[in-house]
Amino acid sequence: MAKGRRGFFGWVWFALWRALVLLMLVLLVLRFVPPPTTAFMLQSPYPVHQQWLAIDKLPKTVPLAIVASEDQRFPDHFGLDFTAISKALDQFDDGGGLRGASTLTQQTAKNLLLWPGRSFVRKGLEAGLALSLEALWGKKRILEVYLNVAEFGKGIYGVEAASRHYYGKSARYLTANEAARLAVLLPSPRSRDPNRLTPYLSQRVSWVERQMRQLGSHYLDGVLE
Repeated sequence: MAKGRRGFFGWVWFALWRALVLLMLVLLVLRFVPPPTTAFMLQSPYPVHQQWLAIDKLPKTVPLAIVASEDQRFPDHFGLDFTAISKALDQFDDGGGLRGASTLTQQTAKNLLLWPGRSFVRKGLEAGLALSLEALWGKKRILEVYLNVAEFGKGIYGVEAASRHYYGKSARYLTANEAARLAVLLPSPRSRDPNRLTPYLSQRVSWVERQMRQLGSHYLDGVLE
């Protein structure tokens, strides 16, 4: 019986090891090839609209708006923001929900390979994948994939599809204000429209623009090289 248990657990560990190796190989391929789809796109109840656009073809204000809105420590952390995680855990201990603390790297991992919702299991997988993306991809590729797979509306994925849907033009020609308007959609993209902002979201756009100016146009130069 003991030998049988050892054989079973040995088989499980071998299967997990093979799955991990396969995952790393897939991530290595996606370091150079645009993802053909994502877990979130496959789970979307709406028709999916997405067009890949290389980050080098975007105005610098587009990634800057996203970083200013979502993760200002993105150039400096290694996938996890431990300060934000600590604050989120404190709020959870005080009776709040499990929310926040996700870096752009974690959001990229979630969008690419995981599922919506909040749980410690998903957060654990998200954290592990984020560390893998930082090691295998680097900052520029993470930001490029995020900009192309993040949801900006019902079935609208990536800044290129979002720009064409909301503004009728390629994301190559987005202004700083238009980029900031797209950035404020990200927490609740299916219920927000950059052309019909609530007073709160209008204030949020102004805040994002101030953050962009404070960070400066060269803030992401080290990332985008």
